[in-house]
Amino acid sequence: MRVPGAIPVVIPFDKVGDAVTAREVDAGVVIHEGQLTWKEEGFRLLGDLGALWTEETGLPLPLGGNAVRRDLGAEMIGKVSRALGRSIEYSLAHREEALTDAMRFARGLPREKADRFVGMYVNEWTRAYGEKGRAAVRLLLDRAFECGAIPSRVTPEWVETE
Repeated sequence: MRVPGAIPVVIPFDKVGDAVTAREVDAGVVIHEGQLTWKEEGFRLLGDLGALWTEETGLPLPLGGNAVRRDLGAEMIGKVSRALGRSIEYSLAHREEALTDAMRFARGLPREKADRFVGMYVNEWTRAYGEKGRAAVRLLLDRAFECGAIPSRVTPEWVETE
């Protein structure tokens, strides 16, 4: 979504709503649990960046990822990747237990909304991006470079663990 003439203001994600309410900014991009609570907090939707991304690209919006420094070497990268994979598999297989643990970070979100939130970030895409997910990450990084959001082009490398 392009907004000609907009001047971006960097605000911690959990303060965006407060800045809009206080009229310090005209609008804000909400992330994390704000994606689920914006309406009940009295805001209105100007655009859904995830839906716009998917409509424009045909790809899922990359919401996060795990990165490991290349200089750690192949053996350590493999160990880290396998440990992360086991953690993801465990959380998917033990969702209620994982959600109970995650509730300590829920910042007041009711359990049912926290469950929905966790499902947005811990799902089959977390287990394996697949080619569509990888294409989405490459495109996001290319666009970030092209608009000056990151200083140099990034070519991601994927770790195959099995």
